[in-house]
Amino acid sequence: MHAPPRLLALGDTAFTVEFAAQPSADIQARVLGFAAALAEFKGAGKLPGVIEWVPTFRSVTVHFDPDDCDRRRLAACLEALAAEGRRATGSGREWVIPVCFEGEFAPDLDSVAVARGLSREAVIAQLTATEFTVCMLGFLPGFPYLNGLPASLEMPRLATPRQRVPAGSVAIAGRMGAIYPWDSPGGWRLMGRTSVTLFDVSRAERPALFAPGDRVRWQAVGPEALAVS
Repeated sequence: MHAPPRLLALGDTAFTVEFAAQPSADIQARVLGFAAALAEFKGAGKLPGVIEWVPTFRSVTVHFDPDDCDRRRLAACLEALAAEGRRATGSGREWVIPVCFEGEFAPDLDSVAVARGLSREAVIAQLTATEFTVCMLGFLPGFPYLNGLPASLEMPRLATPRQRVPAGSVAIAGRMGAIYPWDSPGGWRLMGRTSVTLFDVSRAERPALFAPGDRVRWQAVGPEALAVS
């Protein structure tokens, strides 16, 4: 049984509702359920002053305009919503992302295969058979933390991060998957690459392709199918 959610003040413009000290599938469902409740209340005009909310692995941060809401009333509302214990699973969009697992686009795939005692083909088969769930976005705009990597592919991050990871790189670390939306430093193990754009400011309503709760599958394609270089 979980402890009651905690309401934490972040200065005078945000609250964080913390559901647990450690992430889990059940906690993620509660996080997404709470976020769905916020969207419902906001749509009904019941959260005046609330600007946005940001779900994470085990909490949701709610940003608000202190000049446009009653802070105490908002705190009481958030506590009441969190105490309802709503859970949401499988409510997001489904995505199939084309990924090239060949050659230069997958510099760590062979070493992962050797470390886990698998063939290259077996690693790719497991990656493409997995349905990942987007837990949260962070690190970079549009960077998805994807839960669901099989234990048989669990690997630590690189001891020395790369100074440059190419945009579109599909990666794993621990029991998570991810896709780098931009060129950046990074220590995750690179298993392939996609040409799908993960963040685009011209998409005004949803610049990030993914959202928490979305489900993602990777589909193996050849380099000729991608606009990668």
